[in-house]
Amino acid sequence: MTVAQHVLGVLRNTIKFGLCAHLFHQHLYEVRFTTGPSMLPTLHVAGDMAVLSKLHARGRGIKVGDLASFRIPTFPGVSAIKRVIGMPGDFVLVEPTGPRPDRMIQVPEGHCWVVGDNLGSSRDSRFYGPVPLALIKAKVVSVIHMHGLPHTQRILDPLYPPDGPSP
Repeated sequence: MTVAQHVLGVLRNTIKFGLCAHLFHQHLYEVRFTTGPSMLPTLHVAGDMAVLSKLHARGRGIKVGDLASFRIPTFPGVSAIKRVIGMPGDFVLVEPTGPRPDRMIQVPEGHCWVVGDNLGSSRDSRFYGPVPLALIKAKVVSVIHMHGLPHTQRILDPLYPPDGPSP
């Protein structure tokens, strides 16, 4: 094998790896740093990393209780992570801690209702309304906490503790 053949082989394998990495990142999974207080205590203000499954893009397989990454309807190009508390047809409290805590709406078809876990510090569906499912980019499947010793928290079903539902 000549040097030229060896260089071409390395170049070909590098291009194959790059294409596979690109496809993986664009269509399967992504790891992203999180910032902001809106999802405390689930996500820290800074330093946590969220593992996002893009298999759930456009709302595929998203259900109540999931953490979803989506494009904010009122700020094009800006993404957020919030908890889904209502799917199409569900009734949700618009402002559970506000002046009219009993005001409910029905989530329209093709939309979901999202809120931050830290209601007092969150801009969410209470401000910009239901989020179109088409704006959902991914589902958070795991969180890597980088405070102290790094550890991973896998998000299976956030409506129940890790041991499963209580009897």
